[in-house]
Amino acid sequence: MNAPCLHLLPGREKSLLRHHPWIFSGAVQTVSGDPAPGDTVEVRDAHHRLLAHAAFSPASQIVGRVWSFDPEVIIDRAFFADRIAAALRLRRAVGLDVPEGGCRLIASEADGLPGLIADRYGEFVVCQILSAGAERHRQLLAELLQEATSCRGVYERSDVSIRAREQLPERTGVLLGETPPDTIEIRENGLRLLVDVHHGHKTGFYLDQRANRMAIGQVAAGKNVLNCFAYTGAFAAAALAGGARHVINVDSSGPALALAAENCRLNGFGPDRCENRRQDVFEALREYRDKQQRFDLVILDPPKFVDSKAALPRGCRAYQDIARLGFQLLNPGGILASFSCSGLMTPELFQKITADAALEAGVSGRIVRRLEQAADHPTALAIPESFYLKGLLVRI
Repeated sequence: MNAPCLHLLPGREKSLLRHHPWIFSGAVQTVSGDPAPGDTVEVRDAHHRLLAHAAFSPASQIVGRVWSFDPEVIIDRAFFADRIAAALRLRRAVGLDVPEGGCRLIASEADGLPGLIADRYGEFVVCQILSAGAERHRQLLAELLQEATSCRGVYERSDVSIRAREQLPERTGVLLGETPPDTIEIRENGLRLLVDVHHGHKTGFYLDQRANRMAIGQVAAGKNVLNCFAYTGAFAAAALAGGARHVINVDSSGPALALAAENCRLNGFGPDRCENRRQDVFEALREYRDKQQRFDLVILDPPKFVDSKAALPRGCRAYQDIARLGFQLLNPGGILASFSCSGLMTPELFQKITADAALEAGVSGRIVRRLEQAADHPTALAIPESFYLKGLLVRI
């Protein structure tokens, strides 16, 4: 019996030959074998050459996500166990998968497991399952993650709208083992930080900013700091640990700021050094500007402003607006730390936007340092989309 198969149109195999794992619906001529969503299918070119094995997702524009480009491979328990083991070896090689820490164990396509995000927080693993293929194997993946990490429990946080693109419902809850506590304490760069895995953003924390928080600590000594889109205040804790005089956290979420206050307290920083302000960041920036309040370091770590090509012009304007306002709030010699987590925002475009913002603010700047996602969020050479987080430290 022939295996289910995606048959490509002539000439549409080029990206697969470069080992890019996405197969768009417009590249497929026919589908044979009547596969169900999440089933493994062969991928063959117009000459019937077997190119890859992929997960089938008929509801998505990305109709196939490649598991393997090896024609001989079998997509079974051993395959997934090997992929998870390889991902863990990568993290351990750079010293990031430690029992008391937080670490991204699986970064979807970048680790050869499209649609699976897995973060370790102490003794628990928190997953997001984002594609039909990962959904098809969700329980097996949970079992393998528990075996590989000896964690107490695997918890699912698949409460994200992107699942709708694959006609999957949002879902949260225990996949295996114990239920994690309301907050989990992790250690990062010597800091104690609390993570809300049940209700926090993503899986509870932004592990991708680990190295960048260290970079902020290295330039924060003696500075008065404004931390925008502060979430649970990890940048604030890093700045204070680096010797900042005072930090103001601004975020629209009350629960996130409550955890930010607790994170400061855990690390011995009293309320006299860290203020939490619940407000829309754009409003707060304009208010500080109008009051002519100035800072030595302004941190801008906004949510993703660009989630599609159509949204790119509007998103560019938003990034430029906050950067302009941030520049206007700096004392002479001050530093702007500006970030974008939008994958469609290239480093070159982000620098141009930041330069335009400086011009609008009437300042000139020099790039002190370029920043990017942490090492446990790897960039696969063949998948440029796996590089998404970029940042600039700019001194005026």
